[in-house]
Amino acid sequence: MGAAGRLKVFLGAAPGVGKSYAMFREGHRLAAEGRDVVVALAETHARAETERLLDGLAIIERTAIEHRGVTLSEMDTDAVLARRPDVALVDELAHSNPAGSPNAKRYQDVQRLLEAGIDVLSTVNIQHVASLNDVIEKITGVSQRETLPDAVLRAADEIEVMDLAPQALRSRLAEGSVYPAERIDAAMSNYFRVGNLTALRELTLLWMADEVDHSLLDYRRQHGIDSSWQARENVLVSLSGGLEGQALIRRGARIAARSAGGTLIVVHVSTQDGLRRSDPQELGAQRLLAESLGGSYHQVVGRTSPRRCWSSPGRSMPARWSSASRDAADCRRCSPARAWARVSSARPGTLTCTSSATPRPMDIGCCHDPARRCRHAAGCWDSRLLWPEGRC
Repeated sequence: MGAAGRLKVFLGAAPGVGKSYAMFREGHRLAAEGRDVVVALAETHARAETERLLDGLAIIERTAIEHRGVTLSEMDTDAVLARRPDVALVDELAHSNPAGSPNAKRYQDVQRLLEAGIDVLSTVNIQHVASLNDVIEKITGVSQRETLPDAVLRAADEIEVMDLAPQALRSRLAEGSVYPAERIDAAMSNYFRVGNLTALRELTLLWMADEVDHSLLDYRRQHGIDSSWQARENVLVSLSGGLEGQALIRRGARIAARSAGGTLIVVHVSTQDGLRRSDPQELGAQRLLAESLGGSYHQVVGRTSPRRCWSSPGRSMPARWSSASRDAADCRRCSPARAWARVSSARPGTLTCTSSATPRPMDIGCCHDPARRCRHAAGCWDSRLLWPEGRC
């Protein structure tokens, strides 16, 4: 078997930044150098400048696929393999193939070409990168159904960012260079707002910076450089089992990826008494997401640690801290002769002393002496108590 082909991807922040244009120009350059170049699939979106670049390049006819009563044209991967060119140009790497296709995703078709020793040039927008899916939806308000695994994009031999300032892209849009006239106003006021484009541009540049960091790690490995050049990001994500878990995992994965050798650790802690129950299906989905983003998932069982009673140093308080109410908690006295104290539901942060005949509010702490007012050093249960005369 011969050597695998090389993959070069033109990455953009949004449609219209010039990814396909740059890919076809690169194809012409390679053809001028004497290489056999074919257009395996082009998505010009009726842009005149892009369509003109197809002139002079060999084009592989598409194959027709019936899908829900509609005839769709897709890349004929078998025809490209039979032609065996040096270089194949394949637009929109994240595209989903219709049902009935040999592969579900176009990047899988591209993988076949690479395995056959064919170099591939392709394009993708940052909105299709899987780990950024939730962030893109928050920015644009649009949920992306076509996504590309980060690992596929990172495996590319070369990634070239097609950077264009938001105002310049909006100018191209207004001139009709991106969409037809009837779609311009809607695009300008929705997806192509300046704020959206600025955020997408930032995401693209940050992702590319991460990729440079990964390339540096590969270089160090190839040259046997063991000394540390950069601090390693180890990110721990703790899951409660709630719906927010997937967003936390994606955020953790992005942080971990920002430095060479970063790791993502996802942990769900369940209680020993089983009082806190989580949705198993949601946790299962979160586990799959963590593993798909290169992280490790761990399920551990925690136990409640005994509280330390500061009025009797070295002695632990029995586990009488009730979790049944947000406004009430029980505190066991160090001595059986002393009374119980309960956080007042009416006044959170105070204790009602029941040692005296007339209960009265007291500061947080143990009701050590009903004749005195307890004072605490800080606003937590484990703080040492301060009395008027000094420390408890």
